[in-house]
Amino acid sequence: MSDIQPTLFAIYMLLSWPLVVWFLYSRLDPGRALIWTVLGGYLFLPPLLRLDLPVVPDIDKDTLPALSALVVTALMLKQRLSIWPDGRIGRVLMAMFLLSPFFTVLTNGDPVIMGVAYLPGMHIYDSIAAVANHLLYILPLYLARRDLATPQALRALVQALVLGGLVYSLPMLLEVRLSPQLNVWLYGYFQHEFSQTIRFGGFRPVVFLPHGLWVAFFALMCLAAAAVFLREGPAEARPRQLVAFLWLGMALVLCKSFGPLAYAMILLPLIFFASPRVQAAVAALAVAVVIAYPLLRGAHLVPVETIVGFFKGLSADRAGSLAFRIFNEEELLARAAERPWFGWGGYARNLLHDPATGEIATIPDGAWIIQIGTYGWLGYLAEFGLLALPVVLLAREALARGAAAVSPHAAALSLIFAFNLVDLLPNATLVPLTWLIGGAVLGHAEALAHARKSGLAPAAAEGAPPPRRTVI
Repeated sequence: MSDIQPTLFAIYMLLSWPLVVWFLYSRLDPGRALIWTVLGGYLFLPPLLRLDLPVVPDIDKDTLPALSALVVTALMLKQRLSIWPDGRIGRVLMAMFLLSPFFTVLTNGDPVIMGVAYLPGMHIYDSIAAVANHLLYILPLYLARRDLATPQALRALVQALVLGGLVYSLPMLLEVRLSPQLNVWLYGYFQHEFSQTIRFGGFRPVVFLPHGLWVAFFALMCLAAAAVFLREGPAEARPRQLVAFLWLGMALVLCKSFGPLAYAMILLPLIFFASPRVQAAVAALAVAVVIAYPLLRGAHLVPVETIVGFFKGLSADRAGSLAFRIFNEEELLARAAERPWFGWGGYARNLLHDPATGEIATIPDGAWIIQIGTYGWLGYLAEFGLLALPVVLLAREALARGAAAVSPHAAALSLIFAFNLVDLLPNATLVPLTWLIGGAVLGHAEALAHARKSGLAPAAAEGAPPPRRTVI
């Protein structure tokens, strides 16, 4: 178990989640059951609490819901799961994703010594554990690819985001008023540094997520989902949809996080006014920027000083925070450049340590720099390539066949997903919900591609995704 001091209720909540999953699948169709399994676990299970079991990977709120869904669907519904995408590129990326830990272990058998800091070398067991963790990590992607590919399931996912946001806004507002205390009251510990919740003379909510930034980005997702329903109507439903949209907008503002607010200024006009075809194309463009950014940073082609200077004109605090992040990224990039292809592996070997105290001296924020430092450029291209794949495939189908072939909910989810990937540059907000949305978009894009190649009508294709080779 992790070194936090949880209450018995926290442990009970985590261990009882498979029973909740069984109940959901016994009452709902597989698509909706999967949505609420992953979304409910992400929002309400205790953060940081981890059960360290022998042989098998650690069990926590990020892995247990999807693993429970896999087991329940296999036992209750006799469903199996393929982890191989349809196309050759997707299969190559998946193979790279699974093999990169082995190469990392093979090149990191030596210990790392920085003054009094001693970081052990890696062993073959570490690679086996890393592969198992990788599979659990992306399991929501493949469950959603299987069960959320249809237009009806995509609409249910957008609807769940709105409902989940409305429910979660209540504890969020409570913490804005009283300070973030819910995790302490229910689970017995606080999951981060309390000082980072103080903003503008008040508090930003954390609830049961790792950090206030995670709450803010979830609020952005929910607001964007509410915008989808507000745009599509019907007219008689628009008054209550407008109320939901405004309420979620207020919740986002009260999260007091600059990044998600800035994303909303771009994301909402696209959802309100752009066609599904344009939305899918913009999402692909955003993903291309995400993939290119670390490559440009590694080549020192990003004008970071100019960017920091721009933010100084907006807010000295934000500029200071950005400058701190960039300084850490430069240090970590230099560290990663020492073992560029396969990275440094685990045990915090990718970080710099104070030689006098042994404490960690650098703080990695962005998911991209964490991945490059740990698994090298091979691991980075594998993971971020898999993340980019759903958006790129959907854009290809939208541009090849026109907007009528793409579900408007798929296009909007593709945009939300792409902005989540953009947020991985400054933050590590890669969570099970991210993979779930990506899997739904991937399944829909593959169904459309199957229809295009077989000559089926779009309606027929959307209702019946192609059969896939069974692996699990």
